[in-house]
Order: sequence, then C-alpha cells, then structure tokens
Amino acid sequence: MPNSIRPGDVLADRYRLVDLLTESEGGRFWRAHDGVLERHVALHVIGADDERAPGLLEAARRSATILDRRLLRVLDADQVDGLCFVVNEWGSGRSLDIMLVDEGPLGARRAAWLVSEVAASIAVAHDAGVAHGRLVPENVLVDRNGAIRVIGFSVDAALRGLPAGRPSTDVSDLGGLLYAALTGRWPGASPSDVTPAPQEHGRVLRPRQVRAGIPRPLDALCDEVVNPYPSHGSLRSAHDLSTARGIGDYLRDFVGDTTGMAEAEAASAPVHRQPETVAFAPLPDRPAPSGDAAAEVPPAPDATPEDAAPTPAPAPAPPPEPTVVRLAPPAVPADSTPEPIAESAESSPEPPASPAPTTPPPSAASEPTLVAVPVPPAGPGDADPSPDGPDNREARTDPDAGQPRDVPVEQPTQAGLPIFDDENDDVSWLTARTEKAPPPPPFEPPPERPLFAPDPADGRPVRTPRPGAVTTSTGDFWPWESSSSTGTGVTPISDEDDDDEVPGRSWLRLAGAIAAGLLLLVAVVVAYNLGRGKTPLGAEPDSSRPSASSPSAEATLPAVITGVSAQDFDPQGDPPDENPDLVPLALDGNPSTAWRTMTYDQNFGPGGLKTGVGLVLDLGESTSVSSVDLTTVGAATGVSVYVTDTVPTGVRGLTPAARGSVKPRGRITLDEPVTGRYVTVWLTSLPTVEGRYRGEIAEVAVRG
Repeated sequence: MPNSIRPGDVLADRYRLVDLLTESEGGRFWRAHDGVLERHVALHVIGADDERAPGLLEAARRSATILDRRLLRVLDADQVDGLCFVVNEWGSGRSLDIMLVDEGPLGARRAAWLVSEVAASIAVAHDAGVAHGRLVPENVLVDRNGAIRVIGFSVDAALRGLPAGRPSTDVSDLGGLLYAALTGRWPGASPSDVTPAPQEHGRVLRPRQVRAGIPRPLDALCDEVVNPYPSHGSLRSAHDLSTARGIGDYLRDFVGDTTGMAEAEAASAPVHRQPETVAFAPLPDRPAPSGDAAAEVPPAPDATPEDAAPTPAPAPAPPPEPTVVRLAPPAVPADSTPEPIAESAESSPEPPASPAPTTPPPSAASEPTLVAVPVPPAGPGDADPSPDGPDNREARTDPDAGQPRDVPVEQPTQAGLPIFDDENDDVSWLTARTEKAPPPPPFEPPPERPLFAPDPADGRPVRTPRPGAVTTSTGDFWPWESSSSTGTGVTPISDEDDDDEVPGRSWLRLAGAIAAGLLLLVAVVVAYNLGRGKTPLGAEPDSSRPSASSPSAEATLPAVITGVSAQDFDPQGDPPDENPDLVPLALDGNPSTAWRTMTYDQNFGPGGLKTGVGLVLDLGESTSVSSVDLTTVGAATGVSVYVTDTVPTGVRGLTPAARGSVKPRGRITLDEPVTGRYVTVWLTSLPTVEGRYRGEIAEVAVRG
C-alpha cells in the first residue's frame, strides 16, 4: 500500500482525507470530506495488490443492495492509483463496546430494545441473502439522536480477511450482543475486543450466573442462542430462535411499547459543554447600626476613593410610645361601670396634684392594675419620650396619702396567662402567683413484710395458694388466712383442698423424650440403608425382583422396529458423503463396530463449518415412533431426532421431535409418539479425538 497518502490528499478527485482514525492489518480508516456532496464520509483504504481487495469490493457491492435506515450505507467503492477504498456514511455517536466500558452493563429493557433494533436490520439483510459476517459490539453504534446504527455490513469481515458471512453466524452474534449488553462479556462466535464470557465444561455460563438480577426471559434467550446445544429446548419449541426476525420479535414482546426509547437513549448520552464564565451579583450593603453613631460601609473592590468615603446613616425613627393597658380585677361588681381597656400615654390626663375624692377610695381587691407594655430600649443618643425617664415608671395616685408617687409597673412573664373577653373584646392578664405552692403530702410507706412466716400459735392456718386459684382479700397479709369467725367471709382452708402434683408426671415426660429420640434414630438408619440401595433393615435386595434391565422391564418398552435400512446424511458437505461404506456397521448388532463421521478441526454449530451430520433410517412404511436407542463411542454426543414421511434434503425448517445427549449408551425418548417413515438421527455435537472432533454410532434401533 502506498505510504504517501496523508491528511489533505484527495482520492478519486473527490474525497479529501481529513483524519486518520485507525490503522491495522495493512488497512487505514479515515474521516474524509466528500467534495461533491459536501459532507463527511468514512473511508477504508487498503492496497490494490492486497489479497483482500477483490473480496472487499465484492462485499461493498453486496452491502450496497441493502436499504435500511439503521445501516451506514456503502456510498462508493473503487480502485484508484494502486489503492482499493470503500466509502460509507459517516456516523457520530458511541459504539456498544465503549458504552459498556463507560457505563457498565445496561438495564434489561434498554439492552433488549437495542438488540431488537439490530435484529430488525439484520432480518432485512437476510431476506436479501446478505449476512453481516462480524456482528460484534464494536459495529453497533448509538448516534446522538438515540438511534441504533449498524456499521461495517459485510465490509468489516472482508477487511479482516474473513470469509463471507452466514446467517447462522449473525444469529449467534445477536445472542452474543444481548449477552454482552447484559453482562459486559462477549460470548459470540465472531472475534471481538470485549472481555470473553466465562465458560464451564465447554459451555458459556448463563447471564444470571455472571450478573444477578437479569430477567429470566432474556437469560433463557441468551442460553438458547449462545449455547447451540442447550440441555432443554422449551424456548425454541414456542419461539423461532433460529432467525434474526424471530429473535427480534421475541425481544420486542419483552420490551413492549418502545415509544420514547430513542429519546431516553439520546438524553443519557454524555453532553460536552463549553466552559462558561459565571458572574456573581455584587453583595448588598450592610444596614447601618441604630443610634447616633454613623455607619461606615466598606468600599467595593473596584470603587474610587470618592466612593469609599463614609456615608452617614439616616437618623432612626423615634420608638413608639409605651401603651398603657388597664387590667381588670378578677371580680367586678355588677353595678360598676367598666373603664376603657387601653389608652395612649399621650392622651392620659395627668393626675391632679391634690385630688379631692368625693367617694371613699376603692379597696385593693377592686383596684385595677396598670401595666405598661415594654418597648425596645433606645439607642445611646435617643431621647427618653416618657415623662418619668427610662425607668418605665408611671405616675399613680396613692389612695391612702392622696399624693402621687412612682410605682414600678409589673411586667407579664412566661408564667402569666392572658384572659380574653369575647363580649367586650377585653384582654386581661392572670399573673403568676407570688407564693410557692405547698409540696404534696409524703407517701405512706408500705407495711413491712415479714421475712419468715410466724408460728401459727394463734390457731390460724397457713395458706398454701393453688396455682390459678382466686382468693378474696381479707386485709391480712399473705401467707396468713383468716377464719370465718372474724367476719370476713373467708372459710379456712382444709387439708382436703390441697392438690398435690400428679405422681409420675416427670417420668412420663422423660419417657416421651426418649421415645422421640429412638424414632428419629430409626428414621436416620432407614434413610441411610435405602440410600445405599439396600432394604430398610440393611439387607441385600432380593435379586429375584425384576429390575430396569431385566427381561420383564424390557417387556414394558415398545418393540424394536425391524427391517430398517440406513444411509449417511451430509446435506452441507461437498461432496455430500459421510463414510457411506461404514453405514451398515450401525445396524449389524455388534457394538464393537461403528459408523463414524469425518474428523473435523471445529465442532458443529454456528461457529463451525457445519451444523451437523447424521444417518437417515428408512422404516419401510409409516410407523409410530416413540424412542431411539443409541450406542456411541467416546464422550457425550449431542443428538437431534427428526421424523418425516419423505426423505429429508436438510434439517433447516424441520422441527426436531426430540433432543438429547448420549454417553456412550442412551435412549432418546420422544415427548409424544410421531408417525413417519424416515427417522433422521442428526449429530449436533461431536466428542473430541486427539484435539479434533469425530462422532461414532455403534448401534441404533428405533422403537415404536
């Protein structure tokens, strides 16, 4: 590949190279500018002499035939000046592998929606006969609008030197995408840079074994698709999991209404904002302190010397005059005239210097109390507006001397209580008492209880109370009992009322505990003997009883169908032969001879060369089939059984009547008998032989 290309060069007089994004395996990936359409494009370049060049151009032509909104389409492909290049639409967003690194595993509904969008796009391509070839997290993009875009359709596999993709590989990779989105691990058949999924005994662990909280429908789907030979087929029997369209329908049923999913995906993408300059508003000036002193406000940092001069604070408003409240006495005669409740100190007339009362002065009990409501203390320069100065004193008339004098005004405290009169809108105060309340009387000490009961020398019997007995209080303290002669109504307790404990009760309880322990010991011994395959008493079982392998047990099974012929079945081989000369050895009744498959470098499945090989058994006529007996060689062999009325040409589109694993001898039992003439024994997983894979069938028999 020429090394002279660099940013700024123009390919095909149209595409100006802008940024070199990646470079690997002799190829380069550029962001370029299309001078005709005036937009950015993605451009892959390899040398024209590269062995991948013809395959790359062919993959670009295949990809250009697919029209789907989720695909980054191929716009151009050509060879110019010793370079082979392919031009795709430019996509801006985050790929799934980057999302897993940044955010970790996705939520269940979000992951199912993402893979369902990919599956819908792949289904459109499969209908046109085109496969992606490398459907890995690196090739699934979420753009800035939250839409799902598929990258490198057919082209990415060709750039990596992989053969043309197959639909079965894409289906397996769809299950791998869902697995990766849920767990952050990659189990698919195509190579990816995402961390591989853990395996155990050749099987990928289920998603729920890797990460807790994954819904069971998605866990079962991943297990069925990623592991090509699951131990159960309940999901495949109800849903089509062998096609991208079937997987997409299953995931859409799980997601439900997809309205707003793309918007939520776009909102969750990280937003890169430009730095902003934040300007804070200036702080307000502090209020000036009260009083005559002038408040000085510190100048602002950018103020001029003239602005920094101290500004005198405005003179404070004069404090309000105290309000004199006249409190009514607790009791007012009915014929008395009430006085005003409150009056201003300015409107109160000054008391005469020498009053001349015409009526006797009222008593202290009926004299109203004048209370001055306190006001906040004035500043040091404030004038005292009250005539008596700042002592909060009021001029009152002494009823005894007839001369005015200064009396301190009582202030209401927290102990005071306001009294409201709803009829006259009067408010009075109930002041706290001046004397302390007397303490409560002391508690009388309880009568002393004697430590020991005295000797009943006075003839009174000592009472021994019965449990649960109800007695009447007699005024005497227990344990004495008064006689009926005292007039209390209590009859002396006689010896006949004493109930002794039932004799032997404790012994009965001990015997019950011992019996329970013996029963438990016997149960443990019986369970242990049965677990060893012996009788409950530990003896050897009677050999005369029929066992599962005895002739009487065999008599209960359906009869073996005779007159069966067989032929090898390899519809995906070229030529379609699989050791046809060894087929009679599977029906000769000799377990030491066997028909065997070819020896393969890869096991069967979506990632292998084939999905399976097998034998087609001709029963001679249509017969009800209930089970198939197999004897294999080596480790466990995966087997699927098909029953048809015509000679099969392949297993695609057929529904297996039963599945199972045989090691080295087993019986594949159909859930329900199926009627047909041809029984296909399809080997789906082969045991290993010296680092390679080969299957052998020593004997096969059909029961029905």
